[in-house]
Amino acid sequence: MTHLRTILIAGFALAGSIAYAEVEATDPDVIARQTLMKEMGGAAKAMGDMASGKTAFDAAAAATAKATLIDHAGQIAAKFEKNPTDPGSEAKPEVWSNWDDFMKDAKALEAAATGLDTTSAESIGAGMPGIGGACKACHTEYRM
Repeated sequence: MTHLRTILIAGFALAGSIAYAEVEATDPDVIARQTLMKEMGGAAKAMGDMASGKTAFDAAAAATAKATLIDHAGQIAAKFEKNPTDPGSEAKPEVWSNWDDFMKDAKALEAAATGLDTTSAESIGAGMPGIGGACKACHTEYRM
């Protein structure tokens, strides 16, 4: 009976995950901004992993990740300028109805990235709350 119960629970979980699977974006503008965000997330993760000791500190990789964050934060306005209808988009309509606030969050990320000291794992760790806070503020308000 316990085995059957485990199988049923797993089956329901799988069915639920299939039913709620994310829809892939098809609009090139939406794909471009999702790519931008994924690359920023990868850069932030790389620095976070260095700061936490999960990976070894690598000054060149840290500098590259910082440059990616600065560059990509500066591209947010252009990537979100259009608001195409795409069921795969994770952007809330509030991005466009609260554009100035959305851009304030983008500028906060760019400023946090620009001010980040990447000379050591410790200095990255000290600056990561600013990066994470900027990401979280925007995602809380503007991402589904």
